[in-house]
Amino acid sequence: MNITDLINELHNGICTIEFTKIDTGEHRIMPCTLNQNIHKQSMTIQRYTSTDNIVAYGLDVGAWRDVRVNTIIKWYTGNPIASK
Repeated sequence: MNITDLINELHNGICTIEFTKIDTGEHRIMPCTLNQNIHKQSMTIQRYTSTDNIVAYGLDVGAWRDVRVNTIIKWYTGNPIASK
């Protein structure tokens, strides 16, 4: 899994990350972004590559979320929730 590609895509638009929540073991599907034109939040996240965590704006919860890289099952561009 290429985390640099994921971060680049998050800056370009919306991605969906599927991961396992550490506290509950629940499978989570989170549409998110780092594109300020989409999330319109005042907090700016610099481009970075972390080997452990990704911080992104969760569109379904309207808040910043931190995802541990080792819990990511898969990611893809787009928002499946918006297409329903």
